[in-house]
Order: sequence, then C-alpha cells, then structure tokens
Amino acid sequence: MLRTPSSGAGNGTAAAADRLLSIGAVLSRLCEEFPEVTISKIRFLETEGLVEPQRTPSGYRKFTVRDVERLASVLRMQRDHYLPLKVIREHLDALDRGEQVPFPSPADPREMLDRVVEAEQACPRIGRDELIAATGAAEDDVAEWESYGLVEPGPDGGYDAETVNIAKIVADLGRFGLEPRHLRGVKAAADREVGLVEQVVAPLRLHRNPQTRTHAESTARELAVLSVRLHAALVQSALGLRLP
Repeated sequence: MLRTPSSGAGNGTAAAADRLLSIGAVLSRLCEEFPEVTISKIRFLETEGLVEPQRTPSGYRKFTVRDVERLASVLRMQRDHYLPLKVIREHLDALDRGEQVPFPSPADPREMLDRVVEAEQACPRIGRDELIAATGAAEDDVAEWESYGLVEPGPDGGYDAETVNIAKIVADLGRFGLEPRHLRGVKAAADREVGLVEQVVAPLRLHRNPQTRTHAESTARELAVLSVRLHAALVQSALGLRLP
C-alpha cells in the first residue's frame, strides 16, 4: 500500500501534509505498491499533464502529498482497470470539478479479449493485391520493401493495419526519390529503439505479480510514444523546421 506521512497532532499533521517532496521521495512512497514504477514513468505522467509538480528556482520538481495520491490513482487505474491515459485524464478532470464519477469496474480478461477480436475484425488483414492497390505501388516495389525488412507479411501471407501504414509511408517517401536502400538506417534505428523498450519491459513481463505483467504492455506503449516523439523532435531540431 502507498505509504503516507505518519499522523500527528495539530500543526504537525498540517506540516506533514504541506511538505514538498522530491521526485526520489515520491518514487520511494510509490514503489511499495507499484514496484514497476520508475522516475522516468513519473516524468512521463507529468509530460502528459496528469500531475503538475511545483518547480524550485533551480528547476527541481517538488511534489505535494496530493500529487503523490494523484499519481497513485493514475497507476491504479492503469494496473487494475487497463484504462488509457486519455480516459484517466478525463476521469481526474471530472473529479477536480467536484463531479461524483464512479470508479471504473475492474476489467474482465474475457472482455479485453473480445475487444481485441473486435479490433482485429474492424481492421482485417489484407492480401498482397490489396496492399498494392492501397499504396499505388508495383509488385516489384513490395518485393523490394520486404527484402529490406521494411514490410513483412504475417504467417498467413496477409498484412495488418500497421504494416499497411508503413507501406504507405515508404511509398510516399519513394515519390521523393528515397528508395528502400536509403531507409535501412531508419529501420536499424527503429530496431535499436525496440531493444531499449524491451530492456525496460522485459523485467515487468517476468514479474511474479500478474497485474505487473499486464502493466508491461501499457508501459511498452508509453515508451513507444516517447520514442517517436523524441525521434520527431530530433529531426525537427536538426533541420531547423517547425513541423505540424
């Protein structure tokens, strides 16, 4: 359970509640209930606007007890109810407005599986001819994409929605004269980023707590989003461009 300051009488209790905490102290309070939480995770939740710590003149984060409780609530909703950050943010905003919002009921694994199946049915796999039609590419183009590992069919020979999206981007780059051989460095960089994410997520997947193992997938998604944002920011900065 989340550790809270020891209670005292009169001003002692108020002083404990008003005390500001460093990010390290926040991590120490959270880690007992959430062993998978890290300082990077806390910073990520801050960048997503789920908590707003104060800043000292030198730039150090300082958290209130309420901030810690808010972080714990976010982590519980992720761990116990598998809620995306957008839904969590809406839930917290409603609470801040004083609205009585019922806490989401724990997710049923069977219901989660049904949602996955529904998503797959909504975005069915397509065949090679359909991929060619969707991208405006030729058969030889698709074969070349596959030879460089940019596009990979599934075991059934079909292509999922993510692969179709990649193929469309590769095709668009080709219209500027960028061939698959030019994109080998991009693919290699993506593979390295995957390796970094796996380093963080692998221990969570092996954790004895099943909830922690489940939380590994949401952690992987969050790290992927941060990785993409960092890549875009680096390219934007290097080119001196303001991207939309």
